[in-house]
Amino acid sequence: MADLLEALVAKMTRRHPHVFADRPVSSAAEALAQWEAIKGAEHNGAKRSALAGVPRALPALHRAQRVQHKAARVGFDWADAAGALEKVREELGEVAEALRQGGGAALRDELGDLLFSVVNVARLASVDPEGALQAAVDRFSRRFASMEEAARDEGRELASLSLAELEQLWTRAKSLERPA
Repeated sequence: MADLLEALVAKMTRRHPHVFADRPVSSAAEALAQWEAIKGAEHNGAKRSALAGVPRALPALHRAQRVQHKAARVGFDWADAAGALEKVREELGEVAEALRQGGGAALRDELGDLLFSVVNVARLASVDPEGALQAAVDRFSRRFASMEEAARDEGRELASLSLAELEQLWTRAKSLERPA
């Protein structure tokens, strides 16, 4: 246990010379850059990706957030959520083009890029994308249940309704949720 603690203290001291030695930094960003450089040098000269350490097994939304965060730490990031939103618009256009061309692998790739870009907007706007998506699924489910109930009250099943009738029920369900 003593050896383990000694190794951890040595590692902390080595990676934080702005705290434990005479290597001052002027900002948190500079401290992080210094930490990344020291950490990189610890790998015996082997080049390590800035994205290393993000487990592939993470759920996709969480993994996208972590990858984007690590890329941002080396300066590869949008200045703000508005810039990332422009990328979402661009990716949406590419999805539309892939759909026009018949879908397939190109559509899968473009949809992935669109989702990745939306996660970027969420990250930069300090919104948890997982929580936002869970809330959206919950809202959809409540509204859909309201549609089903309204159709039953009319003695009908959703499957027997036209798309226009379904849209009317959807609009009504949404309006019932909105605060007065």
